[in-house]
Amino acid sequence: GAEVELLLGKQIRVKVRVGDDALDAQPAPPEAPAPRPSPVLSAPRPSRDTAELIGDGPAMRRLRLMISRLAPSDLTVLVEGETGTGKEVIARALHAASRRARGPLVVFDCAAVAAALLASELFGHVKGAFTGAVSAHEGAFRRADGGTLFLDELGELPLDLQPSLLRALEARQVRPVGATDYKRVDVRVVAATNRDLDAEVAAGRF
Repeated sequence: GAEVELLLGKQIRVKVRVGDDALDAQPAPPEAPAPRPSPVLSAPRPSRDTAELIGDGPAMRRLRLMISRLAPSDLTVLVEGETGTGKEVIARALHAASRRARGPLVVFDCAAVAAALLASELFGHVKGAFTGAVSAHEGAFRRADGGTLFLDELGELPLDLQPSLLRALEARQVRPVGATDYKRVDVRVVAATNRDLDAEVAAGRF
């Protein structure tokens, strides 16, 4: 498939890998950062799904267009940008405009969980899987079943967990810690990072 990405004035990038039958229209080439947008009252009213995206400059119009194209699909989306540029706002807009809007939107911060607990918190665990596992735990993927999972700070995931994440993204299957069987999940994934993942891959860190 092709890689579509959208560069905005605040150095935020929305990237998605698409197949031949997914998105057949490419966004316009990135423009130079636009001047500070005029107050929101002077801009056309945004849709309810993108109401949190303030401004009506060329970059914001391209972003709303991209969201409208991506939202109806189940494509996995990666949002890259500096801290504070509104990556979670984009995830909420994608969820709100999608067919999954009535389902859950689960936010999981990969940087806020200890490395030893990440597998359990993402994929769940069975009772007795480890010391202290006195009951079964669903994990973020299964809690988001029927909706959207927003993986914030994806670049913080350790290498040894990434094969399990890849299976979850490609096959929509997760295996709880301590389990022998995989569980199917119906979830759309939107991920975000403040790292350059292309550079992280080249360096062998992702």
